[in-house]
Amino acid sequence: MKRPQENIVNFTSIIDCVAALDVDSHVKLILYSLGRATISGEAFVTHLENLIQHFPDAPIVLITDCEDAAEILKSLDWGVRGYIPTSSSLKVALEALSLVEVGGTFIPASSLVSSRKSIMGTAENKSCQVDGMFTARQAAVVDALRQGKANKIIAYELDMRESTVKVHVRTIMKKLKARNRTEVAYITNNYANLS
Repeated sequence: MKRPQENIVNFTSIIDCVAALDVDSHVKLILYSLGRATISGEAFVTHLENLIQHFPDAPIVLITDCEDAAEILKSLDWGVRGYIPTSSSLKVALEALSLVEVGGTFIPASSLVSSRKSIMGTAENKSCQVDGMFTARQAAVVDALRQGKANKIIAYELDMRESTVKVHVRTIMKKLKARNRTEVAYITNNYANLS
């Protein structure tokens, strides 16, 4: 695939990137190479927040050696729009970047398929314990999470403060032993399908 002539700028650190480019720079996309590092580290979250703060309109794509589905889902929760494993071909990587540039999101299906068994097993074990676990308000928040609604929307629709929604979400995650909102939706959707 041929790409139009573009200015591609390489930086060895987030600090260098933010220092060199100002907020008015027309950054179309940020490709963040993690190598063998994982997104679970505190440094990654700090770097990601820094990039989002300085370049709010530029989608962020990770390129990493890790193909773990949980890492992929976490990255999406943090606002990453593309997740390209280093095992991907150059053609797939370029197509993924093109998809993200036009507003799409890319995750490698192969990583999710290979991790499906562990995800499904965990969700099935947890889903059996969901019945009777939540108060009426928590159940309403769970239903909204299953629909992919943001905290602000949930707060508006359920006539509560956004901070209260956050407390409910944390409590729900703790009760389900879920690591993120996506996992809460997955576990509770799976439970609804079994009922």
